[in-house]
Amino acid sequence: MTFVSIFKNRTGIEKEIDSFLNLASESGLIFVQGIDAYLINKLETFNEHLVHIVETEKEADLLRHSIEDLLYRKTLIPESRGDVLELIERMDVLLGRFKGVMFRIEIERPNIDAKFHEDLKTLVNCVIQAVEAATLSLRAYFKDISQATDHIHKVAFWETEADKAATCLQKSIFGDENLGLDSKLQLRDLARSIDKIADQAEDLGDTLAIYVIKRSL
Repeated sequence: MTFVSIFKNRTGIEKEIDSFLNLASESGLIFVQGIDAYLINKLETFNEHLVHIVETEKEADLLRHSIEDLLYRKTLIPESRGDVLELIERMDVLLGRFKGVMFRIEIERPNIDAKFHEDLKTLVNCVIQAVEAATLSLRAYFKDISQATDHIHKVAFWETEADKAATCLQKSIFGDENLGLDSKLQLRDLARSIDKIADQAEDLGDTLAIYVIKRSL
């Protein structure tokens, strides 16, 4: 029995899960816009995106609590309830990483030379692709589990690409003789914090892969 048949005409929980996953995709887009704004020194626009992503995460938190409440109060899918809650919570943590990186930038205000912009944007793109693949894999888990494995594979692919992009960026940073060590370390830590978003997406994908196998047994 699939989750669609379990949830059908019961509580509207599938709508709340869809809304939660929509916020995950939206957070990635806001993150990209925020990074782009910072790179062209539009700090006011960057701060607007920071406020937006904070509001989006708060909305996601409310939905997460509502989903948890529905799962327990309506005693839905007791055999798989823990799996669902863990997946939702892991995605919520993932959204928090977007906010964390943007707050880091807002607080530290790193000077990111134009020579690093292309590599940084490549890293950000790989990270967003990994998160989007994780989001799609979760949608498939609830709606069409036959498609979940394909999306999980893409999460792993984009996480590997993010690692490559982060390594390339860090090599460029430490190869710049005009940068002081303090600036190099600051930019390295920023690159790592962005790359960790993809790591988190892969962790979610690994967990989901186990639950997909459980569903198939």
